[in-house]
Amino acid sequence: MTPPSRHVLVFGGTGTAGQGAVRGLLRAGHRVTCYVRRADADLPDGVDRRVGSLSEDDLCASAFAGDPFDAVLSCLASRSGSPKDAWAIDHDAHQRILTCAKEMGVETFVLLSAICVQKPQLAFQKAKLAFEDSLASSGLTYSIVRPTAFFKSLSGQVDRLRAGKPFLVFGDGALTACKPISDDDLGDYLARCITDGALQNSVLPIGGPGPAITPLEQGAQLFDALGLTPKYKHVPVAIMDTIIAVLSAGGRLFPKLAEKAEFARTGRYYATESMLVWDPENGRYDAAATPETGSDTLQAFYRNLAETEATVDLGQHAMFQEKSARTSPGARYGTRDSEV
Repeated sequence: MTPPSRHVLVFGGTGTAGQGAVRGLLRAGHRVTCYVRRADADLPDGVDRRVGSLSEDDLCASAFAGDPFDAVLSCLASRSGSPKDAWAIDHDAHQRILTCAKEMGVETFVLLSAICVQKPQLAFQKAKLAFEDSLASSGLTYSIVRPTAFFKSLSGQVDRLRAGKPFLVFGDGALTACKPISDDDLGDYLARCITDGALQNSVLPIGGPGPAITPLEQGAQLFDALGLTPKYKHVPVAIMDTIIAVLSAGGRLFPKLAEKAEFARTGRYYATESMLVWDPENGRYDAAATPETGSDTLQAFYRNLAETEATVDLGQHAMFQEKSARTSPGARYGTRDSEV
């Protein structure tokens, strides 16, 4: 039997993953309203909009406006990952949304989080975890979805290769692995959380169809799609350690350097940590234990880019990469999996 339609209020619906979530909700037959910052925000036909700011004093009135929503789905994430931004968006803004949801009688809250919070070392990871704890103890029916790497976040080197430059990898190129997931496969999964009891009141790591692939294998797929001879540049992780140490020391006197040190630490994290389920008992990432969904593959995504000669609009991924690249010659590879 087809589950009944729900009225869902979406936050972060204009970002990369957010757009996929909105499409997934529409495919599932739900009524969708998006809370957006601009009245001219690009939304699919049939989607209602509420316009306002997350910092508004009366967020409940501007976002919910007294409507009886059945569920809230949030794809919000901090733009930069800096400590101030992370706590303001990944935690504080979500806390305000959760408070309003409870006051307005919303029954279900679906949160797009990130798989990297399993081993929290960075400000945005700690902020996300803090809100995850609040949501889990809120009394609402909840789903906390932790996706692996997005296709777009693994496509930042397309223009490099087209320009004849090598594909950048850290170490031997096999330090990490992930099961990339497409926006639409993730969107369908998020939509299922609205009505599927098996996905509720749970923390849900999720990847796309396997197998898990390393950066070296990602590069091979991209070279193959572009019809280019593989050419790699291996960047020692120790370079980033040195940069982080220098920036951290300078950050004690100059706040801007402290922020750059955080970006460098983020780049290093993604250079050395896999986006797979962490097995704390055995101290390793476990590809077999990382659930899969959907049918879209990174290789097909790369081939489509090559065939259409399209460029990749990384959005906020590009913002992160640009800042990271200033602190490390290899940091353009590392991207936040949670940015939307």
